[in-house]
Amino acid sequence: MTTPTPLAPEVCPLCSQSNQCAMEIERSTKKKQPPCWCTKATFSAELLSRLPDNAVHRACICARCANGQEALGVLAP
Repeated sequence: MTTPTPLAPEVCPLCSQSNQCAMEIERSTKKKQPPCWCTKATFSAELLSRLPDNAVHRACICARCANGQEALGVLAP
C-alpha cells in the first residue's frame, strides 16, 4: 500500500509550481494580503477532475493551470 504524498499548501497540485495563493501567503506570513485571484475564478469540472484525491478542497490550483497554460510535461496525464 502506498502512502499519499503530503500536500504542500503553497504548491499547485497539478504542476508542482508555486500557486501564489494569497490566502496561504497570509496564513504563513501572518501579513494581510489582498483577496486572492481565485476567489473570483471559475474552475472547469474537467480541470477539477484532474486533481489527486488528497488535494480536493485542500490545495490551490495556480493561475497558470487554471487558465490552461500549464507547462508541458509537468502535469500528470
